Order: sequence, then C-alpha cells, then structure tokens
Amino acid sequence: MDILRKVKQHREEQEQLKWVGTFEEYLELLKERPEIAQSAHSRVYNMIRDRGIEQHKDSDVKKYPFFSDHIYGLEESIERLVEEYFHSAARRLDVRKRILLLMGPVSGGKSTIVNLLKRGLEEYSLTDEGAVYAIKDCPMQEDPLHLIPYHLRDEFYEEYGIKVEGTLSPLNQMRLEEEYGGRVEDVLVERIFFSEDRRTGIGTFSPSDPKSQDIADLTGSIDFSTIAEYGSESDPRAYRFDGELNKANRGLMEFQEMLKCDEKFLWHLLSLTQEGNFKAGRFALISADEMIVAHTNESEYRSFINNKKNEALHSRIIVMNVPYNLKVTEEERIYEKMIEDSDMSHVHIAPHALRTAAIFTVLTRLKESHNQGIDLTKKLRLYDGEIVEGFKEQDVKDLKNEHQDEGMTGIDPRYVINRISSAIIRKDAYSINALDVLRSLKEGLDQHASISKEDRERYKDFISVARREYDEIAKKEVQKAFVYSYEESAKTLVNNYLDNVEAYCNNHKIHDPITGDELNADEKLMRSIEEQIGISENAKKAFREEILIRISAYARKGYKFDYNSHERLREAIQKKLFADLKDVVKITTSVKTPDENQLKKINEVIARLVDEHGYNTHSANELLKYVGSLLNR
Repeated sequence: MDILRKVKQHREEQEQLKWVGTFEEYLELLKERPEIAQSAHSRVYNMIRDRGIEQHKDSDVKKYPFFSDHIYGLEESIERLVEEYFHSAARRLDVRKRILLLMGPVSGGKSTIVNLLKRGLEEYSLTDEGAVYAIKDCPMQEDPLHLIPYHLRDEFYEEYGIKVEGTLSPLNQMRLEEEYGGRVEDVLVERIFFSEDRRTGIGTFSPSDPKSQDIADLTGSIDFSTIAEYGSESDPRAYRFDGELNKANRGLMEFQEMLKCDEKFLWHLLSLTQEGNFKAGRFALISADEMIVAHTNESEYRSFINNKKNEALHSRIIVMNVPYNLKVTEEERIYEKMIEDSDMSHVHIAPHALRTAAIFTVLTRLKESHNQGIDLTKKLRLYDGEIVEGFKEQDVKDLKNEHQDEGMTGIDPRYVINRISSAIIRKDAYSINALDVLRSLKEGLDQHASISKEDRERYKDFISVARREYDEIAKKEVQKAFVYSYEESAKTLVNNYLDNVEAYCNNHKIHDPITGDELNADEKLMRSIEEQIGISENAKKAFREEILIRISAYARKGYKFDYNSHERLREAIQKKLFADLKDVVKITTSVKTPDENQLKKINEVIARLVDEHGYNTHSANELLKYVGSLLNR
C-alpha cells in the first residue's frame, strides 16, 4: 500500500534527523548555528514568521499564512497576537514573563489557535530552523546550556552571543557528578522532537474536580517504590518529573479552562511566569522555559478579575481578545470548511445558501453604530470590503474602534452548521437552498437555551434582513442567467456609455456610424445607467469625470479598461441590463403551463445556472420558481 510506504519513509527521515553527541560537540554545533539555542517564545515566533508574512497593498493589516489557512476573518486579532505577544516575547521583553490568555466566545477560534501552535511546533522541531537539543535521557528535555557554570556565562555570551538563563535541574546535577564525574564536556546531548502524544515539549492541563485534582499533575510526584532503594524523598532519582510543567519544558503548555482551576494550581504559575522556575517536591526551584497559553470566555474572566485573591496573577496575564469573525465572506468560508470536514460534503448546497446564513450570523455579532448614517446592513457591507456610497476606508477604521467588545457575542458557527444538518435531515434530499437554511435557523432559535427572549426576537428580525438580502441576490442570479450572451451585452452597453461620457466631459459631438450625423451626448442613456446606483443629478458630472480618470490611469499602465474595471460602473451596467429584462423574466418564470418558446427559454436558463453558476437541476428549478413568485408580488 502507498500509505505504508509513506509511513516507512517518514520513519526513515526521522531516524536520519536524530543526533547524539557530547556537550563539547554541541558547542561546536552552536558556533555554526546559534539559532538552535533559542528560547521557547522565540521558537514559536520564528515558526510563525518562517511560514511567511503577507500584506495586501490596500490594507495595513498583516496576514500570517500559519494561521490564515485555518482561522478566517480575524486578521486584526492575529496580528495583535503575533506582534504584541509572540514578537515581543521573542525579543526577551518582559512580555515573555506573562501568561497568554485568549479570551472570546465559544467556537470563536481560541482552541484552534492553540492547536495550530502545538501542531506547528511538532512539525517545526523536525526542521533545521526549529531543531531542539536537550541533555540526553532528561525527563524534562533540559537545555544543555544549563551545564555552563554561572561564573562563566558572561564570557560565554561574549564568545557565542547567547544568553544563558536557568539552573541545572536536581536530577541532572546528580547525573553530572555521578555519571560524568563533573566533566561537563562529556555530558551527552541529543536532538529531540516535540510531540504532544509522547509528552515531549508540549503539555496540556485540564482541571477536573477540585477535590480529586492533585498538584502532582503539574509538577510531578515522588516515586514511593524507589524510596527504599534511594533512601530519601529528596533524592531526585526517587522523583517522577512527569508533571505537565515538566513535560512542556522548552515548548508550550496549554492550560485549558485555567480560570476554573483551584487557587493552589495557579500559585505555581506566579514563579514560573516571573522567574522562569517552579517548586516541586523537596528540591530547589526547577528552571523551565515554556510558553503558557490559556483560554477562557469573558464571563469567567470577569469573575476571576473581581476575586481579590487572584490579584497577584492579574499582572502576570496578558489578555488577547479572540472575537467572532465579522466578515460575511470569511464566515462563509468557515461553513464551507466545517462542511468539508463533515459527512455532509456530498450534499448539494445551493449557491448563496451559506452566504445568506453568514449574513444572519454576522448581523447578530455587530453592535449599532453611534453614526446615524450607518445601519447594521451598511456596516456589514463595509466590514466585508464592499464599497458603500458616502463612506471611506477611514470610516471603517472608526467603526471598528467604536466598540472594543464587538464580536464577543452573537451566534456561533457551530449553531449554524447544526441547523444546516437539521435542514438536510428534515428535507431528506441531496440539495438544500438558502430558504431551507433560514427556516431551520429560525426554528432553532426557540430551542437555543442560552438565547434570551429579547435576543431571540432581535435575531428573528435579522433572519428577515438576511431573507431580503437573499431575495435581491436570487433575482440578480436569475436575471443574469436570462441574459443571452451577457458579457457581450454588457460590453456593448458600457462602450456606448463610455463614448457618451467622453463626449460629455470634453464637450464634443458623437459621430453616428450609420447616418454620419454629429450628435450630442445621449443624456437619457447615461442617466438610465447612473440612476441604477443612485448617482444624483448633482453628482453625475463628478462620477463621469472619475470614470475618465480611471480610463486614463489604465491607459498609462498599458491595461485595457472594461466594465469590470470600475466596481460601481459594473454594478450600474448589470442593473440596467436586468431592469430591461425584468418583464421577460417575470412572464417566463410565472407561467404555470409555458408554451414551447417559454419552455425552451426556461431550459436554457436552468442549463446556464447549472453550468455557470454552481446549481444542480433541482436547486435551479427551485430558484426559478421562487424568483417568479417574488417578481409577481
């Protein structure tokens, strides 16, 4: 089998990566590649950075491919996380002495972010850039540089440019004396590979019943079976260094539901975060270099902050909000990914069904603006990158700064996917459309225990808004499919419009190719197109001049200008074509017993919807019937 061959190949590749040598040989390795001695925080940041950093020319926000393939619509939050925490911590600023607390609503992406970091570290430790070396056979995969005595560390920094922090653990101190006779240069060092399953460099702690939870889960415990052999509980050989803090050393420690933990578990984090060590058994403080990541929701965090007993931890936590996505297009991608990963991937979901659901979901997460000219629908469009007349890019930035907690409440993606599943099961069909999804979403609100009565009524209003948005989309979809040779019709119309705009702006006449007459610019034609997108009589001159400027800019760069080159012009052309065709669509789709001509037209439209727009025959027929009923209202 091919899969077995690949497993064998992977195993052989890992074998080739293994390395064992003396500390003296490790120092020679450091001279060639000092980056292998990086801290846990630095390793995480470099792992993210090595996957690339993207920045769109029209946006100040950076995108990180490490996250963007899995986390949608949270570019600002991810950038803040990477730059304000990971980057600062990697530079050894005081931020590295803080617990990273991801705070946000359920199903918002907190756990996904942590899982990406854990999986990423596992893969990164297999690369040359992310290689990790530790004292051989150490249960805590201790940094070999701890072997360097304190009085020589300044000299070591001058020669190697590497700062050494932390002390040798009690176990390795004993091994150094007994196994190596104090000869630091002979201590064996090995390359290790992070693995959550093998508990190497990645730890996960999840609180259980406070009465049964043992602190040993964090710091390890005494091995009573060896007391007789070693004679004392303070002998490090009689201690199991197998707590999560021990095993996460050099990498990442995930503290699930940290704020639900008993206080005694959190006390250990005070010393670990600030001083880089923790207390275990009857030993001196044990050094550990690890990033601690926790996650919680807002209500639990508020309760934690209000508890005076937790004040010592407050200053040792950096809170990063992970809100819900507020972009319709990105929300649609979330649903697509969740469906691909489920057993529903074989079901045909008609075009715009997921987008309609996304419109409803994002509306539940938005907060009303203090700007009276902005309603939630306009805000939704602006956030999604659409052009809304009268608003600029700066307005979008101002809107985002208006409510710091926007996106921390609302409907979560899992609810939507659950309702889509319900719609599929109820309909018992291999095709569902936007109306099926909206109907299921509405019915599910009454069964959602955590939604208040007030929110439930508000959410039902949002379903009506999403329905109206879908109505417009559906009408455009059908009207567009009815246009024979749509692109050609659009090109002809736009060329005619541009000829007239040029004549109008330059105060020239138009030459009629048929009669040879010199004609004035066709004001009626230009206004019939401009009115489709709400261009007023007073604004028409500025709009036409803007079009000419765009044409000139394209010409200078050697590009050809067409109706797709200007977004608002494209919208105007489409609406004009649709308006001219509306009566034809209305008649054809509403006739119960179409004649041969009408039937032929309907079949052509269905074929076009299937071939060019992503419908299947069933969903295309349903769309035609629905649009027919809309146009006849």
